[in-house]
Amino acid sequence: MSLSDTPALNRSRETAATTQSGYVMLLVSLALVVAAVCLFISAVTPDEPNGLMMIGAIITGTLGLMILTGFYMVNPNEAAAIQLFGAYKGTDRNEGLRWVLPWLARKKIAVRANNVISQTIKVNDARGNPIEMGAQVVWRVTDTAQALFDVDDYREFVNAQIEAAVRAIGSRYPYDDIEHLEITLRGNHDEVGVELRAALIERLSVAGITVDECGLTHLAYAPEIAGAMLRRQQAEAVISARKKLVEGAVTMVEMALNQLSEKGVVDLDDERRAAMVSNLMVVLCGERDTQPVVNAGSLY
Repeated sequence: MSLSDTPALNRSRETAATTQSGYVMLLVSLALVVAAVCLFISAVTPDEPNGLMMIGAIITGTLGLMILTGFYMVNPNEAAAIQLFGAYKGTDRNEGLRWVLPWLARKKIAVRANNVISQTIKVNDARGNPIEMGAQVVWRVTDTAQALFDVDDYREFVNAQIEAAVRAIGSRYPYDDIEHLEITLRGNHDEVGVELRAALIERLSVAGITVDECGLTHLAYAPEIAGAMLRRQQAEAVISARKKLVEGAVTMVEMALNQLSEKGVVDLDDERRAAMVSNLMVVLCGERDTQPVVNAGSLY
């Protein structure tokens, strides 16, 4: 069962928190502090202090100071999760100076894009060959409640899931295919990148995180087999080149014999035709320059 199959009832869901503009509450706080000072001065000015005014000054001043403890800042591409004694009460995504009741806790979380280049890890591809892989992933938080409360550390969770997804994708496809008959890690970067992104989105959905972009940054055979695989690739390249060369040579020989016959240049029996084919194939497929032999006598 994948992480996305976790029952929805066990997951947190981001909701909008009930907060106030900090600028308005700042004016209210200053007004209360000024009112407290005025009440205090009025209470102590007469010969006999006014007890009620003194109590009013204390209450008003205390309220003004309490309001000051409820201010917090929300920067661009940042959010603040609001909690009441551990219970989640919503998320504030409004930028600038904000205010909530002083006994509500605020926990900030960045919702901007993050770029991660994973460590190079060793994976066995679909054919069992050990290879080294690394990926670059651009991710961001979309649900702050899930990121903060559904996983222990969402950044470590992202790194762990990137490694797991890279291992899964690396073992699903071969590193290379000289015949180009199947999807490979080296020859199909776009297809592999799309599948890697889909796998990461599924894995990270439990933490309220999405992936904007990803791709492989490192792909190579492991050092212990790199030399052998290089020789194999060279041999396969030579075989492929020879195959193309022979196919072209056969076509050219066939064309030459047909034109000689159609134009009546020379009439060759089967034995001479075979000899001519052999000579042409040697000339066309040989790696060294051929030395011509001039026949000064008869055809035979």
